Amino acid sequence: MRSLDYVRNAAAANLSRGRSFRFLFLLPSGANSFMRLLEKEVVAYSGMLAAEGVEVVVRIVPPFDEGALRQELMVIQPDQFDGVAFVAVDSPGVREAVRLLRERKLPVVTLVSDLPSDLRAHFIGINNIWAGRTAAGLLGRFCGGASGRIAVVAGSMVVQDHAERYLGFQQVLGADFPSLKALPPIEALDDASTAERLLTQLLSTAPDIVGVYSIGAGNRGVVAALERLDTLPPIVVHELTEHSRGWLLSGKIDAVIRQDPAREARSAVRTLVALSNGKPFHKDENCVGIEIFLRDNLP
Repeated sequence: MRSLDYVRNAAAANLSRGRSFRFLFLLPSGANSFMRLLEKEVVAYSGMLAAEGVEVVVRIVPPFDEGALRQELMVIQPDQFDGVAFVAVDSPGVREAVRLLRERKLPVVTLVSDLPSDLRAHFIGINNIWAGRTAAGLLGRFCGGASGRIAVVAGSMVVQDHAERYLGFQQVLGADFPSLKALPPIEALDDASTAERLLTQLLSTAPDIVGVYSIGAGNRGVVAALERLDTLPPIVVHELTEHSRGWLLSGKIDAVIRQDPAREARSAVRTLVALSNGKPFHKDENCVGIEIFLRDNLP
């Protein structure tokens, strides 16, 4: 085998055993550019694995809707799918549905936003507390010693990734930048028009805002609200999209904190294949790192 440079063919191995895999991905609907990128990468990577007997079905559910997500999870049967990956809404109903899936011996992987670790088999995404801490460190320096408050725009605090980012953000502001205080998050449900309306209202009543942290999506509305000001305050957002790239280049925003949707898609599918095969997998290999982009280091 060594002399012939033999490499095991996973497709042939699965076909010889008559094994094929069918996985379900549940992703939020809407205009969230990052989620649409993630959906695109999941579809693309699953297409590459079709010859290896891997099929991925993508279903779209309303964002932040724990009832809709719970309903989708509750009806999954082991004879339909070999595993499921989804963006979690942390609620009692969703936890109940995941426990039922685990009782049915179905591997469960959370994407982007997590659940308690005893419920799911693995989480694919960044460390969101670290991401929030990173945002605070950047904004604190961008504010240059100014005193005032930071406006925070989130999608919803019922998703763990947004709640954890806000927690990490507060930790660093309190410890390293005591002259800055984070305001309670505006929950705009990742909708641009809602974000624009609510942030405009806040800016009209809080003249001491010296920076903005956008935890989730809806950033087109955030930027539109800030463009009404005479001077743009420092702003940090999440996810590198065509819009945030343009804002960086034009100087409308200062930094983007990114998680790689292609890596997340590949890691989630590979993890589900390993779990369905009963094979160990290298968890560090499937980690998704935090990337920081400024105008001068855009890829």
